[in-house]
Order: sequence, then structure tokens, then C-alpha cells
Amino acid sequence: MRLAIIGRFEKYDEEKPFDKRYYLDYDFSKIFDDLGVLLIPVVSLNKIEEILNICDGLVVTGSVNDVHPKYYDDTPILGKKYLFDEFPFVRECVRLFSEKEKPILGICAGLQEINVIFGGSLFQKISNHNFRDGKMHSVRIDESSFLYNVYKKDKIEVNSYHNQAINRLADGFRVTAISEDGIIEGIERDNIVAVQWHPEVLYDKNLFYEFIHKFF
Repeated sequence: MRLAIIGRFEKYDEEKPFDKRYYLDYDFSKIFDDLGVLLIPVVSLNKIEEILNICDGLVVTGSVNDVHPKYYDDTPILGKKYLFDEFPFVRECVRLFSEKEKPILGICAGLQEINVIFGGSLFQKISNHNFRDGKMHSVRIDESSFLYNVYKKDKIEVNSYHNQAINRLADGFRVTAISEDGIIEGIERDNIVAVQWHPEVLYDKNLFYEFIHKFF
């Protein structure tokens, strides 16, 4: 099996001339190596159709870059900076894989981007959900969801590394996980699944395993 996976962009001003980098978290490589899956990183739309043709699905990873509110017809809040715009690139990748009815898994920023791509909106800034100390919090799982089939329980503990969250849910999606303070933590539609936490950081190999075995 081959999965395309979005490579993310970061800029380190203090490390010129090597200040612009695409990256992929090591944990993804470890998990998918263990599952026998070949990952094909995507950092450009150049020959994206060829990648689409040889890959079975798409993983939309987390990112340090937030989605600019212009993409859901909102005005930026005062003082919030948007350093790099990855959204058009991710939108085209998701569009192509979706049109081919190939499964898509979104993680953290990937969930937010998927929601906006299909017509939803975001809260531009939220509090109490960026736990850099590794703190966990509870989310409730819908018993009719893919996530419930993964965890076999209606409440789990997850990490949290995000400043934005879903506001208006995109048409056709349903909420499958929600935090105790009402933040949407999981959404599903057909063969698209997205979560707000980072399962790769938790080495939650079972989520990726079940995603593969349900949709492929």
C-alpha cells in the first residue's frame, strides 16, 4: 500500500541560508513502517496527478501554519499573524483525492483544513488547547463512528496542540468526537476521517491500522 502524506513548511530565520524547510514528523515514518505502508511525501503540486495515480489514499498532517480566515469569508482578528499560506496546496491535494474517492485521514490542522475545504469555518483563536507540556484531556466518542470502532469506548484521553478549531461544520460531515468544553475533535464523511489531536505523537498505531483496514 502507498499513501501520499502532506509535507509541511516551516521557516527558521536564524538558520539562513537553510531557513526554509519541508518536514514530516518522524513518528509517521515509524508507524507506517511498522504497518508495511509506503509513504510518499507531497510538497508540491508538480506532477500531483502522477502521485494521485500511484497512491491509495492521503494523509493530511498537522501544521504550524493556521488557515487564513479569507478562505471562510471572515476578517482576521487583531494581532493574529499568518506566516505561510499552505491552504491552496492542501486544498488541491484533498480535492483531487476526494474526486477519485480515495480515503483521506486528517490530523490536527488537517482536520481544520478539510472542514474549510468543504465549506465550513473556524474559530480563529481558542484558548486552553495548546498543551506543550504533554498534558492530556478527555473527548467523548460517538458510538456509531469509526473512532468508536477503533477505541471501543465512548471516552478517551488525547493530546492537544492547536490554536484554531472548527466553528461551522462543513455540510455532509458529522461530529464524531467532542471535548468537554465543546471543541469538535473528530469528524467523518464517507471515507474521510479527521481528528483534532495528534495520534502519531501518542504512537496510536491502532487508529492508523483500523483506518487502513476499513477503507482499503
